Amino acid sequence: MTKAASQLTPEDFARLYRRFNASVCKFDCGKKCAPLNDGTPVCCSTQDAVPVVHKAEFRLLRSRTDLWRRFTPYDAPTRKIVGDLTTSSCAIECKGAAFCERENRTIACRAFPFFPYVTRERQVLGLSIYWIFEDRCWMMSNLQLVEKTFIDECLDTWRAIFAKDQEEWQTYIEYSATMRRVFSRWGRSIPVLDPQARLLLVDPTTGVARRGRNDAYPKYGPFTSETAYRRAVRKAGGTVPAEGLKPA
Repeated sequence: MTKAASQLTPEDFARLYRRFNASVCKFDCGKKCAPLNDGTPVCCSTQDAVPVVHKAEFRLLRSRTDLWRRFTPYDAPTRKIVGDLTTSSCAIECKGAAFCERENRTIACRAFPFFPYVTRERQVLGLSIYWIFEDRCWMMSNLQLVEKTFIDECLDTWRAIFAKDQEEWQTYIEYSATMRRVFSRWGRSIPVLDPQARLLLVDPTTGVARRGRNDAYPKYGPFTSETAYRRAVRKAGGTVPAEGLKPA
């Protein structure tokens, strides 16, 4: 069956940009991971995360700024990222975190490290995490700090995108299914922040969701404790932010 062509336009993304401005938490979380990544936040480096956007979104960005350009793959994994893109998507990169224009951040930038988790019944349950970044993204180890306003705006944005792009909807159906397979092998629950900013722990095998304490979800990598974080920063040759792991 031929998939319906995307109906998204640059004007749609301009509206979405105006409606999705909430920060993920009350301070700059990029300051937490940057000392471990040569001074650059993980989400702002194509050595870690390659922004994937709708082609209509890229057309909007090119009309507003010279910040973004097409991404050029540099190894096998990034060639696979580009090769697996849907027909309506493309990979891009910016000039770097030092040149960030907040009003011209992509939807991918605004939403990171979260994506809309879709159940087997094809319902958007809430926001889950791009788990491959657990060892590098401080935010994933501090889910209790995610703002409800961010969750609201992020989910509203994805619903608007899904309503006009079936390929994008199918992408997240499949990505959520992949997460269930991976977490089932690991014997771990899938973390989902629901629209009320409550943590749900989803059994990847049965799909049953139970409430969990947001601050009790496991921490990973160098973010398991303040001591581990400071040790990792020193090892990386970085500088520990003055506020450490505390809200600014």
